[in-house]
Amino acid sequence: MQVQVRQGDTLWYYAATFNVPLSLMIDSNPALSPTALPIGKTVQIPGYRSTSYQIKAGDTFYKIAGSNKVSLDHLLLLNPSATSAELQVGQVIQIPTRVTNPVVNGNQNYDFQVLTNHLNQLYELYPFIRRKTIGNSVMGKHLVELQIGRGPKLVHWNGSFHANEWITTAIIMEFLNEYLLSLTNKEPIRGRMTNPLYDKVTLSIVPMVDPDGVNLVLNGPPKGEFGELALRINNGSTDFKGWKANIRGVDLNKQYPAKWELEAARKPKKPSPRDFPGTRPLTEPESIAMAKLAEERSFEKVLAFHTQGEVIYWGYEGLEPSKAEKIVDEFARGSSYEPIRFVDSYTGYKDWFIKEWRRPGFTVELGHGVNPLPLSQFNEIFNKSRGIFLASMYM
Repeated sequence: MQVQVRQGDTLWYYAATFNVPLSLMIDSNPALSPTALPIGKTVQIPGYRSTSYQIKAGDTFYKIAGSNKVSLDHLLLLNPSATSAELQVGQVIQIPTRVTNPVVNGNQNYDFQVLTNHLNQLYELYPFIRRKTIGNSVMGKHLVELQIGRGPKLVHWNGSFHANEWITTAIIMEFLNEYLLSLTNKEPIRGRMTNPLYDKVTLSIVPMVDPDGVNLVLNGPPKGEFGELALRINNGSTDFKGWKANIRGVDLNKQYPAKWELEAARKPKKPSPRDFPGTRPLTEPESIAMAKLAEERSFEKVLAFHTQGEVIYWGYEGLEPSKAEKIVDEFARGSSYEPIRFVDSYTGYKDWFIKEWRRPGFTVELGHGVNPLPLSQFNEIFNKSRGIFLASMYM
């Protein structure tokens, strides 16, 4: 929601009158000085939207403010040219409305277009979200990173490294929306206030690493050369439910230089719906973008969300730091997932992250069954994983 600056207005005043944390107000208006706002300048109010209201007979600003549980000054801010004395029946004014319900509905086939639509809605409501395109997929779709918070602790989440594990993106987005509502409304998640986390943690999220693959699984092959290539790799079948790879048949989570040669020797030797690690490490634009992001950000910890098994892999060759065990135990306590330190599988994003930085990295396998997991599991997966998301920030 936007308002226009009046004489004497400050971001402190807006934060107080709209009951929004000052840090969110400042970060929603990074180009403005909190103490010296130019008159007439547009200010973003996070966590609010404006709603149109048509004047009825007998209406006054006082009556409208009271019935909508807003202050008189809220109405004056949104309707600077209107006064109660001049209100006319049929006239339309704007009323500020606090957003208390999520806009993200993750419980649906969550393709790249659904993600994009939800992201655009979140950007409008929560302008303190910082966004960056970290690269493009094979077909040119933007790989988006979101950053939330201003703290020195950098925590990273990602989803949909594997195409038929697209439900991970939906779960991440559902929790992200819950976190944003918690911040703007000063309400707890699982009894824990999140506003202190905003000042301690910078959260980095890449919600969909493989958008081409996700769309392939959910919507079928696209027209043109990439759709034809996918069909050839899939032996002519239009059933892509078992497809884990990117659109070129490379498994993005087997692209990292962490015992890559070992995996390459025992995995498919050509493009495949799953498990082909490429002809060498880091050949694909999606995996390259994710590697560069880790190098630029120097994350404190990384959580890569996959499906399925309700387990959390947290070790790599004994190079993981000792505190990783304490963290994964907290994840397990909050989710009932089983921690597993070592597994005979390599070249993954968390493997490479641990190898390169000796910091905590986790592969979280959501849900149980056969991929792609059915949406009938969505609520159960979300409720079990909330504790992991939350603990990743405060641990």
